Amino acid sequence: MKWIVGLGNPGTQYQGTRHNVGFMVIDELARRWGIQVTQSKCKALIGEGNVNGTKVVLIKPMTYMNLSGESVRSFIDYFKSDVTEGLVVYDDLDTEVGRIRLRFQGGSGGHNGIKSLVSHLGTQTFDRIRMGITRPQPGGNIADYVLSNFPKSEQEQLKTMIEQACDAAEFSLKASFEETMAKFNR
Repeated sequence: MKWIVGLGNPGTQYQGTRHNVGFMVIDELARRWGIQVTQSKCKALIGEGNVNGTKVVLIKPMTYMNLSGESVRSFIDYFKSDVTEGLVVYDDLDTEVGRIRLRFQGGSGGHNGIKSLVSHLGTQTFDRIRMGITRPQPGGNIADYVLSNFPKSEQEQLKTMIEQACDAAEFSLKASFEETMAKFNR
């Protein structure tokens, strides 16, 4: 089994915000693979399906970003899964809009959702796709920025970035994460 979690905040007011690119990727994977992410379980909305012979679970934590680790820990315990079977997709201020970066370990970089995951999983080693949202202008409030929508001028880059992240997630189902990183980190 493989599981993919997209980090974000529940509720329509957060739907198109920079902090919700993880949810956007889960929504696009669900559309591509015909999986309904509607089952309420493990403090999350989940959807289960089969993708080219691999059982896949898509996860959208409903705990709000800062408590994402609670949901993922609950999922792992309930499904008797392992961190090594997972892929975490989230927004990254240090990557420019339109770009993705794949890593298999590292700190939180100040990202509260990742801090929560590291705390609840007891490790910094897990596969991840970082989605670029670029930093705000100097002096800009980061909390306000990550909860703002992408402007029209970034919509095309956002769409391309989501497609790339979905392609990388799909590729990782049949290849090692090292191969996936080599293919998708440009």
